[in-house]
Amino acid sequence: MKQAKTLTKAELRRVVDVTKACSRYPQRDTTMLLLTHWCGMRVGEVAALRVSDVVDVNGDVRAEITLAVQQTKGNAARVVFVPDRMRRQLQCYLQSAEKPVHSPFLFQTQKTQRFSANTATQHLQRLYQRAGIVGATSHSGRRTFITELAAKGVGVRVLAALAGHRNIQTTQRYIDVNDEMMRNAVELL
Repeated sequence: MKQAKTLTKAELRRVVDVTKACSRYPQRDTTMLLLTHWCGMRVGEVAALRVSDVVDVNGDVRAEITLAVQQTKGNAARVVFVPDRMRRQLQCYLQSAEKPVHSPFLFQTQKTQRFSANTATQHLQRLYQRAGIVGATSHSGRRTFITELAAKGVGVRVLAALAGHRNIQTTQRYIDVNDEMMRNAVELL
C-alpha cells in the first residue's frame, strides 16, 4: 500500500495559504491541519479533541494535551506535546470563534456537529486537493512530522513515543528518506 506523501515546508505553506484564502472556516481548518503537522496527531485524535483537552481552567492553551484511551487509535492514553507556534495557532482559533462553543468538542462541522474521524479525514483530503498537493492524505501531516524530526536527528525511540507507537518498526516506516537527508548525512563525515 502506498504511503501518504510527506510535504516540504513550501507545500505546507501552500496548503495553509490556500486554506486561509479559500476556506469558509480558515482558522478551524488551518488549526486542524497544523495539529497533524506540528504535533504529529492522527486525524481521529484531532477530531476527538475536547476544548478541555486543550484549554486549562485559566483559559490558557496547554503545553501538553493528554489523550484518553478512547481518543487514540491504539487504546493507550498518551501525551501530545504542543510547540509554542501550535499553542499560538490554537489561541487564535479559539479567539476567532464567531459564537461561543456549545459543544465540548474543539472542532465542529458547519452544522455544529462534531467531526467524526472519517469526516475529518475527508475534510483534510479536500484541503490538500484544493492546494494541488498530489498524493497527500490526512496522514501526510503525521508522516511529515516524524520525517522532519528524524532528519533533525531525533532518535527513533523518542519519535515512537511522540507518535504513540508501541513498536519502533512502525515508526521507522513513517520516515521518508530524501536526497536532502542523504546529503546532510554524508556531510557529517
